[in-house]
Amino acid sequence: MNGGGIKIDNVVFVIDCGMYVSPDTVKAQTEGNIVMGISAAIKGGIIFENGTCQQSNYHDYPILRMNEMPKVEVYIMENIDAPGGVGEPGLPPVAPALGNAIFMATGIRLRNLPIDIISIEK
Repeated sequence: MNGGGIKIDNVVFVIDCGMYVSPDTVKAQTEGNIVMGISAAIKGGIIFENGTCQQSNYHDYPILRMNEMPKVEVYIMENIDAPGGVGEPGLPPVAPALGNAIFMATGIRLRNLPIDIISIEK
């Protein structure tokens, strides 16, 4: 937490996607998943009013900016299992991992998104 908000300094991510061809592609896709996962966890989400989505694209959907990004380390498990893909498997565990990190640091278990300082102070 920093200045009334959450500050994430580092993200360490390990992915086991089976056999892969391009480690740079696996790393880039995983980094993108981390950006989207953190954005979903700490920024406002998608809003629906009268059955209509209020966000049409990234110009009106809050996403992490370059200056908000933590240091990211991606490690790829080496194995010869069948390829499993790297499209989206890196996104779902980000918010729960952040929630667990906050719990370990504060003792407060959060169960709603987005995570904000008000949630942590309860």
